[in-house]
Amino acid sequence: MSVSLLGLMRWVPAMVLSVLVTACGYTSEQDLRGFLEAERAALRPVSKAIKPPVPFEAAPYEGDAKPDPFSKQAFVQAMVGLAKSSKPNLSTPELSRAKEPLEAQSLDSMVLVGVLAKDGKSVALVRSEGKLYQVSPGNYLGQNFGKVTKVEDARVTVREIVQNDMGEWSVRSTILKLQEMSK
Repeated sequence: MSVSLLGLMRWVPAMVLSVLVTACGYTSEQDLRGFLEAERAALRPVSKAIKPPVPFEAAPYEGDAKPDPFSKQAFVQAMVGLAKSSKPNLSTPELSRAKEPLEAQSLDSMVLVGVLAKDGKSVALVRSEGKLYQVSPGNYLGQNFGKVTKVEDARVTVREIVQNDMGEWSVRSTILKLQEMSK
């Protein structure tokens, strides 16, 4: 039987590849285990000694007669004290005057309907809860001590006085704009 050269060319690369693959690997499992054990023995973790913990020494508390500083009552008293001690400024509202009818409603519920001239002065027409009110500079409206400062053709400027969480008063300006009615 004669082997053709072409047939031999097909088997030679496969045989060379199989010889190379077997030559690269370990000959037995025992060799692999021995290698791993030798590597593990060579590796030693490096660790530093940890200092012992410092013993806790409790500080004596001598405030038994004092109120708890973390109670809600102590917080409220501190805030009230800050509010009372703060000097009243120009923006402090006039709390003793009689309230006007529009001070019971919020500014969000009010709508500027129009502006009229009455005795040479501008007067705004404001609708709130189905009623129409005449408003001019100096009138109060809204729940935040709002005072009308200016009435113009299409808007009313209101100065409001609001109190923050610390009891301090601040001034802010709000504008009521003329609302166009849809037919």
